[in-house]
Amino acid sequence: MKVGLLTSGGDCQALNAAMRGVVKALYENTKDVEIIGFEDGYKGLIYNNYHLVDLSEFSGILTQGGTILGTSRQPFKKMNTPDENGLDKVEAMKNTYRSLGLDCLVILGGNGTHKTANLLSNEGLNIVTLPKTIDNDIWGTDISFGFQSAVDIATGVIDCIHTTAASHGRVFIVEIMGHKVGHLALHAGIAGGADIILIPEIPYDLDKVIGAIEKRDKAGKRFTILAVAEGAISKEYAALPKKEYKQKTKTSKYPSVAYEIADKIEEKTGKEIRIAVPGHTQRGGAPCPYDRVISTRFGAAAAELIIKEKYGNMVALVNGEIKSVPLSEVAGKLKTVDAEASVIKEAKAIGISFGD
Repeated sequence: MKVGLLTSGGDCQALNAAMRGVVKALYENTKDVEIIGFEDGYKGLIYNNYHLVDLSEFSGILTQGGTILGTSRQPFKKMNTPDENGLDKVEAMKNTYRSLGLDCLVILGGNGTHKTANLLSNEGLNIVTLPKTIDNDIWGTDISFGFQSAVDIATGVIDCIHTTAASHGRVFIVEIMGHKVGHLALHAGIAGGADIILIPEIPYDLDKVIGAIEKRDKAGKRFTILAVAEGAISKEYAALPKKEYKQKTKTSKYPSVAYEIADKIEEKTGKEIRIAVPGHTQRGGAPCPYDRVISTRFGAAAAELIIKEKYGNMVALVNGEIKSVPLSEVAGKLKTVDAEASVIKEAKAIGISFGD
């Protein structure tokens, strides 16, 4: 059996752990297996950059962050556009797959990655995927590996902010990753004891945000902490047509939404605002124990799908059990935070404001 392996899109914790799970399970349960590792994601598949992977390469990487195969971003919307030399990227990927005589290609990635994986599956390639993203926004799985590790890091940042915010009596904004969805900001915000959480799914009213800060002031609280997702959006911006909103963000004088919110709060209240942006640290470092476990389970389940020749599927966690979900159901769908979810209601019940 000859199996290809690649990681695509942004890196995150537990990519290595998940690949280790796939490879170890294949070696344990098949008589003869050969693993081809494609370098830097789909780029390796397009340009024929790969190497034969030895089992020893997957020893000692359970706790190692990043990806030993390297990764790159290859936007799905450009997959059917020839490269600068006129190369048809989809045909190139199919040719690499077939010239190597692969029985299956295992792909680890997020939303864009899954769109391309589904495209390749529809083109006749045998594909199995694993859900990777700190945003936890992949449709069809309750959780993706990398998410809990990122929650731990973002929560740690908010924890550290508490002491300095209390000491100086300031308003602090912690900007959490998440352009389109707010799962990470929501969970880190609750876990870190943020007073205000702003996420893309619940457009905020700046006056309500300021009202929440003033309410704490009146209650004798010395500080306020906001956990703000990168994609948090005001009610005014949310009401704009998509094209007009994109134009406004492109021409904005602010480097990110946290700075815009800070500027407007300071302008209206005169308060000192400080901003903390953990940025890519949220994707770095060793995976937490939960992610090590779930990625190992995902990897072993992917190996089982390969052995049973159940291709065209993504491995998923549904109600605590490992399942397989057809790629056709996953590709192109985004798992957003439900504004009416019980976790939102429970957060509001303890006084957390969402600016609405």
